[in-house]
Amino acid sequence: MAKKSAVEKNKRRTRMVKQYAARRAALKAVATDQSISMEERFKAQLKLAELPRNSSKVRIRNRCEVTGRPRAFYRKLKMSRIALRELGSKGLIPGMVKSSW
Repeated sequence: MAKKSAVEKNKRRTRMVKQYAARRAALKAVATDQSISMEERFKAQLKLAELPRNSSKVRIRNRCEVTGRPRAFYRKLKMSRIALRELGSKGLIPGMVKSSW
């Protein structure tokens, strides 16, 4: 099980990304638009830099929904390899059987 503080910090980042998504997208569109003057694009870039760092989508870490583990994460299942193996062994994942030979 991962530290609760790390899991909560990641949840806080996720909420912040949702909160600032529209502002960030609008400023980013202005900053990359070549038809707008250089001064306007620079101002948009400065405003973008003033936004909180945790409002950036890149800072969200994929974590296992079961254990909170940050590594060995399967996106399709939203869980780590260890949790997947345990649940598969218990027969809680449909269609998954433990391989043995």
